[in-house]
Amino acid sequence: MSVFEDRLTLVPAIGLAEINDAGAALQTRVDRKYVVPTSALATLPLTQGARVLEIEGRRTSEYESVYFDTENLDSYLGAALRRRGRYKVRTRTYADSGDCFVEVKTRGARGATVKLRQPHDGEPTVLTDTAWKFTTSSLGPARRVSGPMQPTLANRYRRTTLLVDGGRPGVTARTTIDTDLVWIDPETGDERPMGPLAVIETKTGATPSVTDRVLWRHGHRPVRISKYGTGMALLHPELPLTPWRRVLDRHIEPRRRLTATA
Repeated sequence: MSVFEDRLTLVPAIGLAEINDAGAALQTRVDRKYVVPTSALATLPLTQGARVLEIEGRRTSEYESVYFDTENLDSYLGAALRRRGRYKVRTRTYADSGDCFVEVKTRGARGATVKLRQPHDGEPTVLTDTAWKFTTSSLGPARRVSGPMQPTLANRYRRTTLLVDGGRPGVTARTTIDTDLVWIDPETGDERPMGPLAVIETKTGATPSVTDRVLWRHGHRPVRISKYGTGMALLHPELPLTPWRRVLDRHIEPRRRLTATA
């Protein structure tokens, strides 16, 4: 057990239903993401005043995601080139329970993230007819998909979820801490681990959460990182990667090494 996991045993627990109720308003939210060394989790006071999600005695769960895109990579290029109307489509499997959902993420007003999802009725690597109808309905006519979507990237990681002070009286927010992230090319099976780094994400309203303020005090600032965009750029160095160049160069793999493998 890591020092961080040992610290989690001292944090009050919260159940899935309760955290879902508390975070229902956060389906439309502001996300801030940070990349920190996993060693920092042993000392950062992220758990002070928090409650940790516990499911059947587990306080850290394994997630598996499969991302879908068109032949022209409309989803990836929309984000890489910062086009309007960009979107993301994936299946997410909670490996501990086997539950799987299809999820559609878009950008709402003022840069807020809007996520819609429903239970998935097929294999995680296939968008069934039901999933496809849900996807096109969720995207709406303003985000018309140019063609069929196929799996273009997969990943797996371990996640801890905290319910924390949302920065305003009576408001709560969520913090997720992801470790052991591995990106996978579904066509070749090539795997690229992120290494000894954690991705911390705060999901709040407009007001920064207590987690944001803790990270700022310790010198950590939000970065542009997307598990889909960054993973695709890492596995396919020929693709444009402007939004994620800095996080790749500073934290994951310098661009000169990416260029050398192209």
